[in-house]
This record gives sequence, C-alpha cells and structure tokens, in this order.
Amino acid sequence: MIISVLSGKGGTGKTTVATNLAWSGSKTAYIDCDVEEPNGFLFLKPAIEQTEKVNVMVPSIDKDSCLACGQCAKWCQFNALAQTKNTLLSFLQLCHGCGLCALVCPEGAITEVPREIGIIEKGQFNNNNEFIHGILKTGEPIAVPVINRIIEKIPELTADFIIVDCPPGSSCAVIAAVEKSNFCLLVTEPTPFGLHDLQIAVNLVRTLNISAGVVINKADSGSEMIRSYCEAEGIPVLMELPFSKGVARTYSTGKLLVQEDLLLRQEFQDLMARLEGVVS
Repeated sequence: MIISVLSGKGGTGKTTVATNLAWSGSKTAYIDCDVEEPNGFLFLKPAIEQTEKVNVMVPSIDKDSCLACGQCAKWCQFNALAQTKNTLLSFLQLCHGCGLCALVCPEGAITEVPREIGIIEKGQFNNNNEFIHGILKTGEPIAVPVINRIIEKIPELTADFIIVDCPPGSSCAVIAAVEKSNFCLLVTEPTPFGLHDLQIAVNLVRTLNISAGVVINKADSGSEMIRSYCEAEGIPVLMELPFSKGVARTYSTGKLLVQEDLLLRQEFQDLMARLEGVVS
C-alpha cells in the first residue's frame, strides 16, 4: 500500500506528517522523494546500508566525425545542444537523456555516456523499518531521473505501508513521485494561501485519478475554511495537528512528535488506522 504525502507548496508540514506516520506503523517504509532538499533522515535517523549513483545518459560528440550540420540541435526539444557557425555546443545539465540526438545524427558522431546527477541511499530505522532517500547533486536542475530510480525500488520493499514524502508543488517531479500511489495525503495550513495551494494539490491528484484525504497542520480557529472546502469537494479531513509552540519546539530540535507527545502518538496511530480503512 503506497501512501504519498504532498502539498501545494513547501513548508506546510509535509515531512512532519510523513516521518511521524512512518514511525507509527509496525511494518512501514519511508521514501523521501524530495531529492532537492531531503530532510526526513534528520528525524528518522536511519542507519544507511547501501549507496548507489544515479546517472543519466548524455551525448558525447566525436569532433572528428561531426560536420556541425545542426540536425541534433534542431531536434533537441530541451535545448541541450546548440549550433554556432562551425561548432556544436552542449549544455548537458539540460539533457533529459532521450537519445534522439544520437538517432538523428547522419554521421553517427554522437554516442551516449553516463553522467552522475545524484545518489540513492537505503537503510533502516525504528526496528528494521525500511528507508530510502535520493539526493540530487548541487546545481543539477532535473530531479525526475533520481525520483524515478527511487520509485523503481518500491517492488523490492517488504513493508505493508510505504510512505512517500513528495516534493512540494505540482511539477513533473511531484507527478513522478505520486503516480503509482494508492492514496494521497494532502497537507495544508488554515490560511488563504494554504487553501489556494490545497486546491492545486487536489486538482493534481484528481487528474491522476488518485483518492485523497487532508491533514490540517497548525490547526486553529481559521481551520473552518479548509473544512468547508473539503466538505464541499467530498474530501475527508483525516487529522488536524494543533498550532502550538510544543509542536514547533519538537520539530525544530529534530525530534519526532510521536516520541515526545503521547496524545499525538495516538493521533498518528489513529491516522494510520484510518488510512488502512480508506484504502482497503
């Protein structure tokens, strides 16, 4: 069972919900697909056991064979290749590894070679629960290949619940992280901006035809606007985290709420039970 945790923007408490939920199950896996700035490890403190590189295939140009005809640049929709008067320029950070340039080159002057863009680390936390996260190399603009490699590892996991901590927003990286999910947990805040970003997330999961529920973080008297929207849209509110200094203090020191607060531990255990009932 794959549960993706996402939000319309960063900073809403997505990782707080994902890590505490992963800790609350007896046989769970936590997957951090927010590869540009993964931080779930700060709270779960996994023992890392395996590391592997993530490569993408990029063009290598044989200058002796290249006639600078410009066909590869013409067909590259990502502008990773450009032709000047007598020279072909390459911008490999823009390359998506589609291989089209090698196919259209009339002289066979282009071959594909691997280029490292990040790593994946695997390990365990909390009594052998499984942990995976990806780390995109600094300066790399394209996160999707790292996320795709992480998602490919899901069939290897033995967990009953797989919690996917997604990137924020609604970009291609988010779609790559959530498209194989059984259910999406949408984290929001009770503000007009929070409602706006929740609507973006709802539109995304509905486009992908994935069922969803909502967690309201920093819940206070303004939460009614979120509840009203969810009721009108037929989306269940599955949990509300209180707006309190205690929660903020626990988070800021790198501790899990379920380890510090017995009431919140029960809340997350109840959320896990609700998810099991909703998805089944």
